[in-house]
Amino acid sequence: MNLDEVLAEIDAFLGCETPQAWVDEALKQQEILLIDHANCEKKAATTAMNLLYKHIDREDLLKKMSQLAREELLHFEQVVNIMKDRGITYRHVSSSRYAAGMRDAVRKGGVPELIDILIVGAFIEARSCERFAKIAPYLDKQLEKFYRSLLRSEGRHYKDYLTLAQQYSDEPIEARVAFFQQLERELIESPDADFRFHSGVPTAA
Repeated sequence: MNLDEVLAEIDAFLGCETPQAWVDEALKQQEILLIDHANCEKKAATTAMNLLYKHIDREDLLKKMSQLAREELLHFEQVVNIMKDRGITYRHVSSSRYAAGMRDAVRKGGVPELIDILIVGAFIEARSCERFAKIAPYLDKQLEKFYRSLLRSEGRHYKDYLTLAQQYSDEPIEARVAFFQQLERELIESPDADFRFHSGVPTAA
């Protein structure tokens, strides 16, 4: 599958596209964009490691999450290096409501919790990939090249999460996917006071 096909598949999976107002705000706040992007890569690696520790009996999950964690940490290192080159200090910024809003809807306990965590992971990775593709054409050559280089791995991560969710579920996952798709769309299309990599529509827009 070529990159255009990957992006088309991701666009079909997501319930909406990133609003142009977010792109416009991202161009104004590239320092925050990079800092929060680094945070997102670190959190993605942490999520994968948590799954590794919690589900040691699931061989396919161990393999996929180990690979994913390594790739996310590499991306984290790459973002931090770009920030250093640009004189941007890596510092704490508050988390967006996006990931918390998705994870608050995860069922608690047993296999249902695992299935929901994997589906949420698929949406976070898919949205990241969609946003990289969306903003890349507007960026300087270094950042454009870097963000385009992330598209294929992020697209694979989304697919890995979704495949594992279906593999470990005893029933079709379409209903849960549809549930989180609607929730994700609401988070992306609703107003957000703070700009972040996964934030919604800037309130100033």
